[in-house]
Amino acid sequence: MDFSYSIAGFAVGAIVGLTGVGGGSLMTPLLVLGFHVAPVTAVGTDLLYAAFTKMGGAATHGLKGTVDWRIAGRLAAGSLPGAALALLVLAHFGARGKGTDALVSTSLGLMLVATALAIAFRGRLHEWAGRSGFGAWTARHRFAATVAAGAFLGIAVSVSSVGAGAVGVTALLLLYPALATARIVGTDIAHAVPLTLAAGLGHAWFGNVDWALLGALLLGSLPGIVLGSHFAVRLPERAVRRALAALLLLAGAKLVLH
Repeated sequence: MDFSYSIAGFAVGAIVGLTGVGGGSLMTPLLVLGFHVAPVTAVGTDLLYAAFTKMGGAATHGLKGTVDWRIAGRLAAGSLPGAALALLVLAHFGARGKGTDALVSTSLGLMLVATALAIAFRGRLHEWAGRSGFGAWTARHRFAATVAAGAFLGIAVSVSSVGAGAVGVTALLLLYPALATARIVGTDIAHAVPLTLAAGLGHAWFGNVDWALLGALLLGSLPGIVLGSHFAVRLPERAVRRALAALLLLAGAKLVLH
C-alpha cells in the first residue's frame, strides 16, 4: 500500500471535517493533478470513497431527525436515472480511453468551478432567491424542480464525482428556503449515499475502481474527518471557505484548459 495516498486521504478528510465541503471536490482533482491517476479511475474510486464516508454522516443525521426523507426521495427520483444515463454515455465512449478521459476531465473541471462559485456565493444566491420571483416559481413547481435538480446531480456526480456536496446544498437552499440548515445538510448527505454508491458500483462494473487506492484513502480520511470536525469551531469559517473556493476554482480552470 502506498501510504502517500493515506496521507492525502487524511488531509482531505481533515478539510471536509473543517468545512463540510464534499470530499469529491477535493479528492478527485488531487488524484488527477497530484498523483496523475487516470480521470475515469479517480472518479470511479472517489465515488465509492464518498459513499462509504457519507454513510456515517447520513446515519447520524437520520438518528437526529435532520433528514427530510420526502425531499431526499424526490432528489433520488431524478438522480438515480440520471446516474444510469451518465454511465450509459460513458459506456458508449468506452470505459477507458482518451475520449472518456477527456470527457471526465472536462466535466470535473466544470463541476469544480460550479462548486467554487456555490461556496463563494451561496449566501448571495439565497438572498437573491428571496428578493426575486424565483421563490414563488419554485413554490408552484417544487416537485418537478427537485426531481430536475436531482437528475442534474446524478449526471454530474457520475461523470465527475463532484456536486453532491456544495452544489446539492445550494440547490436545496434555493428550492426549500424555509428548511432549517441542519435539515438541508442532513438531507443532502442522505441523498448522496445511494447516488454515490450506485454510480460507484456502475464504475466498478466497468473496471474503473482501484480497490487498493480506495482502501488507502479510507485509512487516512476517517481519522482526518474526526480531527477536522474537532477543530472546525476554532477556525474562521469564512476565511477557510474563501481559500477553499479559490483553490477549487484554480483546479477546475486547469482541468478545463488542459
